[in-house]
Amino acid sequence: MRRKIFGRQASFLTAAAVVAHTIWTSAAPVLTYPIYAHEWGLSTFSTTAIFAVYPVFVVLVLVLFGNLSDYIGRRETMLIGLFASTIGSLIFAIAPDIDWIFVGRAFMGIGVGLSAGPSAAAVLEFSAPDKLKQAGSVTAVAQAIGMSGAALVGGALIQYAPFPSRLNFAVLTGILVLVTIATWHLPNRTASRPHGKWRPSIPSIPNGFFAPFVSATAAVTTAYVLGAMTLSLGAQVAHDVVASTNALMNGGIITIFAVSSAFATAPVRGRSPGSVLRIGAVIGLLSVGCLAIAAEEQLLIVFASAQIGAGVAYSLLLLGGLSLINEGAPKTHRAATLSALFLVAYLAQAAVALSLGRIATTAGLANAVVAGVALIAVLAVITLLLDAVRIRTMRANHSRARQDP
Repeated sequence: MRRKIFGRQASFLTAAAVVAHTIWTSAAPVLTYPIYAHEWGLSTFSTTAIFAVYPVFVVLVLVLFGNLSDYIGRRETMLIGLFASTIGSLIFAIAPDIDWIFVGRAFMGIGVGLSAGPSAAAVLEFSAPDKLKQAGSVTAVAQAIGMSGAALVGGALIQYAPFPSRLNFAVLTGILVLVTIATWHLPNRTASRPHGKWRPSIPSIPNGFFAPFVSATAAVTTAYVLGAMTLSLGAQVAHDVVASTNALMNGGIITIFAVSSAFATAPVRGRSPGSVLRIGAVIGLLSVGCLAIAAEEQLLIVFASAQIGAGVAYSLLLLGGLSLINEGAPKTHRAATLSALFLVAYLAQAAVALSLGRIATTAGLANAVVAGVALIAVLAVITLLLDAVRIRTMRANHSRARQDP
């Protein structure tokens, strides 16, 4: 039986679904951490270690296979990644102890490491010719949908359905199977392949693209650290501030972050990538200030404001960074360049999750929040400074180009 090949629109939606799975898979265990802690007597550091195992394996895969889809195709690489994510989710659904959880998290990291760059590149390549500049917005919205699904669907299943530590992942496994089936129907090739045979290599940066890459990577790293703080400590901060043990309620608080990030891209449509990431960095600074106040004073309205601001900042930083890459990176090296960007962002995410978990365990949750706030503020300032350097470099290059005969 011949395989049906999707058209451009169906392929575009499928690529966006693969993007959404990268965040849904990342966030799915967040609301089960309290259950694991209760059932198995885990510390805050142990639960954040579960979160951190995932970006560690993402980084390992990006180091070895970051450019794979530029050679074998987006479809083939995403299929391998989705298979690994599905195995990881299935292991979570049947895990009898913490050791299985770490193995499942490793498979999820492998799956997302293989899928993140190719799916972001595929969203651009399947976009309508007159809507290429919206690819970054679609990627950001898809990630917001993934986080919302993890928080709301997971929260409802954990709170009101049987098998609270398992059914969430059984449903996710089913969703991943459906996304895998859809991905099977994508066209075989979605990019022009570089010359030569593929071999493992560290994700690279095209010549002459260093300044935009560094600026974009700083923005996306800041976004991912914001996400790490929300996903690794958000449920516990929500528990303290809202004083609720209801998983759906706490998931709903986390979803404020995701929903605000989904709507954040509309007002900045048409703005330059640099302008978008600068706005995101400033909002990020304001939002983490609100979070510090909320954690100290346990004020719900301030906490909700911090979540809204963090969601907006996450989306704008991600959109600005990805758009810089999408608009400037050569097509034959786009996935490798995106993988290099995600390599740095996920590595930072793992380090931050582990560090905040250790601080929360040894010095208390409030001190962990203060440390996270300070780090994000520093990263936001660095993002603004690096983008200023990018602009100055770009202007200097244009000036030299006009002077050359």
